[in-house]
Amino acid sequence: MNDPLKKLCWDDLRVVKAIGEQGSLSAAAAQIGVNASTVFRRLGEIEKLLELSLFERRRQGYVATPVGAEVVALAQRLEIDIVAVTRRLAGLDQELAGELRIATSDSLATFLLMPVIAGFTRLHPAVRIEMVIGNDALNLARGETDIAVRATDTPPETMVGRRIADIGWAPYGRRSDFADGRPDPARPDPARPGPDRPGPARPGPDRLADQMWASFCDELAGLKVTRLIDTTVPPERIVFRTNSVQGMAAAISAGVAIGYLPCMAGDMIADLVRIGPADPALADALWLLTHPDLRKSGRVHTFLDYCATMLARRRSFIEGRSSP
Repeated sequence: MNDPLKKLCWDDLRVVKAIGEQGSLSAAAAQIGVNASTVFRRLGEIEKLLELSLFERRRQGYVATPVGAEVVALAQRLEIDIVAVTRRLAGLDQELAGELRIATSDSLATFLLMPVIAGFTRLHPAVRIEMVIGNDALNLARGETDIAVRATDTPPETMVGRRIADIGWAPYGRRSDFADGRPDPARPDPARPGPDRPGPARPGPDRLADQMWASFCDELAGLKVTRLIDTTVPPERIVFRTNSVQGMAAAISAGVAIGYLPCMAGDMIADLVRIGPADPALADALWLLTHPDLRKSGRVHTFLDYCATMLARRRSFIEGRSSP
């Protein structure tokens, strides 16, 4: 008896995998870059070819039948194998040209990486940078990215890389609300009170305890600063939450509440002021990461070296020990 799966090509399996992972035709179509009517037509052709039903059409979406689940699992295994071979070949490519896909967060992209990207592309104009912004870890095993720039104390064991610095965090408020805030002695800032522009002492913990606070949620709920706020600030005084560092900065700037920011972000925003010291216990490690098969790729290796060198020069700023 002939194996019906031999009738399928990789493109067929890719359609089945997308439907199985997304649970809807529209989301599957978006994943593979076609329209929903094409996915519907292709699924009908595949099921007719196999003479099998791969999915049940339920109110909540498309749910794989037992045989459909096996085909989805097969497609996922094949994808990983295909990407692994492609990645190993890419690791042998020493040419400084082509696409380089980088995953990072909104705050790292905005407040830290853009000058690095600009300098790198000036040196290597044939390299095209594609940056993916988000706090979720992309799957390097599936080839979703070449390099990840992440703030984490526990980088994935499947990745290799370099620890660049510890990202300092401090509480910030709107400058107009805390005009008496005095900067840390180790962190001079001509825009703030100093020896020649004396100001009252920094607001103490008793004053901060009376403030309305902002905190983080969703994928940022595990941050050390989130746990600190949630365990020390009364719930009724936490009036705003966000899953974005940029969203937090915007809320503080608007006067919604006070909150914690990475020092490299808060110190770059003119209308914000530190209202407390950077606490080393709240720091997160900054990592440059890639897959082992890619670290010898010309594009990847050259970018990692360049990025590490440029960020090392700003280590004291990243750690909150100096001005921008």
